[in-house]
Amino acid sequence: MWINFFRLRLFCCLLAVLMVLVLVINVTQVEYLDHETVSAMFIDSSGQFVSSQVSGISRNPYCGYEHQTLSSWERMEEDSLLAALQWQVPDMGPVPFLKSTDPSSSYFVILNSAAFFKVGSQLEVLVHVQDFQRRPKKYGGDYLQARIHSPKLQAGAVGRVVDYQNGSYKVFFTLLWPGKVKVSVSLVHPSEGIRVLQHLQEEKPDRVYFKSLFRSGRISETTECNVCLPGSLPLCNFTDLYTGEPWFCFKPKKLPCSSRINHFKGGYLKGLVTAAENAFFQSGVNIKVPINSSGPDWVTVIPRRTKETNNLELSQGSGTFPSGYYYKDQWMPRKFKMRQFNDPDNITECLQRKVVYLFGDSTIRQWFEYLTTFVPDLVEFNLGSPKNVGPFLAVDQKHSILLRYRCHGPPIRFTTVFSNELRYVANELNGIVGGKNTVVAIAVWSHFSTFPLEVYIRRLRNIRRAVVQLLDRSPKTVVVIRTANAQELGPEVSLFNSDWYNFQLDTILRKMFSGVGVYLVDAWEMTLAHYLPHKLHPDEVIVKNQLDMFLSFVCPLET
Repeated sequence: MWINFFRLRLFCCLLAVLMVLVLVINVTQVEYLDHETVSAMFIDSSGQFVSSQVSGISRNPYCGYEHQTLSSWERMEEDSLLAALQWQVPDMGPVPFLKSTDPSSSYFVILNSAAFFKVGSQLEVLVHVQDFQRRPKKYGGDYLQARIHSPKLQAGAVGRVVDYQNGSYKVFFTLLWPGKVKVSVSLVHPSEGIRVLQHLQEEKPDRVYFKSLFRSGRISETTECNVCLPGSLPLCNFTDLYTGEPWFCFKPKKLPCSSRINHFKGGYLKGLVTAAENAFFQSGVNIKVPINSSGPDWVTVIPRRTKETNNLELSQGSGTFPSGYYYKDQWMPRKFKMRQFNDPDNITECLQRKVVYLFGDSTIRQWFEYLTTFVPDLVEFNLGSPKNVGPFLAVDQKHSILLRYRCHGPPIRFTTVFSNELRYVANELNGIVGGKNTVVAIAVWSHFSTFPLEVYIRRLRNIRRAVVQLLDRSPKTVVVIRTANAQELGPEVSLFNSDWYNFQLDTILRKMFSGVGVYLVDAWEMTLAHYLPHKLHPDEVIVKNQLDMFLSFVCPLET
């Protein structure tokens, strides 16, 4: 009997050791696969795949970000992101304006435009760019935006642009509705302008400056603030203790750092570009100017048979591009069925007994404003906060709905934010318990457009870590990320808020939150695909579609 008992104990010990070995091997393999997923391939600015195993990725020395303490995984991820966003603009030296890209003499051709296309077919468009002397350009680097649309149907979708680095571009569209479909291509910036924007991003990240008021009794002083400040003057270090996000102000001469009252946008630096460089940023000449077709600019699309349509819908995977399209002014995501919340009661029913947190910039504050305007039972509670700054609070006591908005921490270009209201999104997320009745929406992008990409990557890394921890402790919490969007551009705005800058931020945002377990409202495509002019704060019809998508994540259709 004792012999059998001893054998049983020996067998159990051996089995336990074997299970531990298997677990260690699996964990190691998963970590290896995770690293492979991050490093395997990324899409560059032209839509081409590039390997992230790139040596010698140059980091911006701004604020010592190249000396950040990062884990090997974080370092590899950052290398991959920076490699994916390397915009291929050849160093040609100074280029005279007449040899820069001229959208009025450039043209596009629809390949096989005489054929009939079916819904779901691919349409290819070839773009040839020329300079102001009507000579074909021999290099790429221009930033183009393209879409297909049917005005009578209020339908539209975006295209993917591939840069062949020889003055030719190809645009790929998926035809998603039947009828007459028109192609539109625009030059956002010539490659010569992109070189200027790159230089500003690398050499002039402080071209937007910030200030803070310090006050004690009758004494007050205002000093400049930023992510870092040059020179040897004494500084007040307001670096966040939890996230490590850096923020500094010049120390007042007569007051302690603890006397800081508020934060506000100081202004924009002037004289950033030379007269020759300024020629690359002219409204109506080379900023968001249409490129005409050399032949037909439309195709006819016929419906698919029912069986083919079902197969098309089933084949749409996680990498679907475009993510959706407009039809009769309603956004149609290709990966799920979006509900229409056309009645305030529909929204009330969806949000009943829920707490909704909106964190970020003014583009998500629009959601708060839309909801409190459209839903009469959702009454804003006056907190005495500065207009357009917040924090804001709205309550529907009858249906137990609580809606909150809070702006993200610096850098933020709002007029005046009280110092004790400067909260980082990651810290706010760490204070949320979460659960099935908790909804979080985040939009952080617009105020980072002037900084090197490493600054934005760091911010998202902190937010992502907090999101993962929130979902770990409360898996039923709904977390939604609102992406960046295109906006109106002029000569001056382009130097600070260009779509090219925001395209980079949008790409980073998508990659860093891929696979995290959050939902994405694709504001980028929803802006580009629509017929209305681009705006930093899109018109109501676009915001309504964003909210419909957001609420569809919160209250999906039962299947």
